[in-house]
Amino acid sequence: MAVANQKGGVGKTTTAVNLGAALADMGLRTLLIDLDPQGNASTGLGIENRGLELSMYHVLMHEESLDNVVEPTDVKGLFVAPASLDLAGAEIELVPAFSREQRLKRAIEAVIDDYDYVLIDCPPSLGLLTVNGLSAANEVLVPIQCEYYALEGLGQLLRNVDLVKRNLNPTLDLSTILCVMYDARTKLAGQVVTEVREHFGEKVLRSVIPRSVRLSEAPSFGQPITTFDPRSRGAIAYRDAAKEVHANVTP
Repeated sequence: MAVANQKGGVGKTTTAVNLGAALADMGLRTLLIDLDPQGNASTGLGIENRGLELSMYHVLMHEESLDNVVEPTDVKGLFVAPASLDLAGAEIELVPAFSREQRLKRAIEAVIDDYDYVLIDCPPSLGLLTVNGLSAANEVLVPIQCEYYALEGLGQLLRNVDLVKRNLNPTLDLSTILCVMYDARTKLAGQVVTEVREHFGEKVLRSVIPRSVRLSEAPSFGQPITTFDPRSRGAIAYRDAAKEVHANVTP
């Protein structure tokens, strides 16, 4: 499942990290692939991404096995394939590369049987890294913030998902939309959720992620919210979202 939205600051990494941790807490072996050169998903799970010997850069550019890159986290059953700053260069280095859009797909295929879920944290752009993420995924999860410009740019993302589906990955499906940064004190947040539900119907999870100071603090301690403050509203909301995601894919 690729977690994608080309807008920055919409809670993509927060969602990838905390959804991954919540799925792992349910006893599901989960791999989080950090495709964002900023490496926030890696540091948010306590992986120091400076000076890494191997990272997702080596998987994409040197065909290193994912097995050699994956690191365990403090959450039982949750593993991360970390990003390093080198990944920023991969966006450019991939341009002339052979079969450049399918490199991540091939890497995942070699380890897919080891995991119940693979979550791909895509960067906030529609470049070759995100295209690799979309080419490798079966499904796309889009976090949408409950703010005025929520749906702005979503049309472009939908067109790109459709392009990847037509040309590279016919099985790709935008399956899940998660409303995040919900502030119950504002009328606008409720209006945005209503609008998103009207547009996308069943694809929108019932769970809504609240705007929360504890959610913002957790990454600086290298922990997901489920271990940093397991009883907080954010932790409860992500656990509920994980249950919905799992229910939707379980036949």
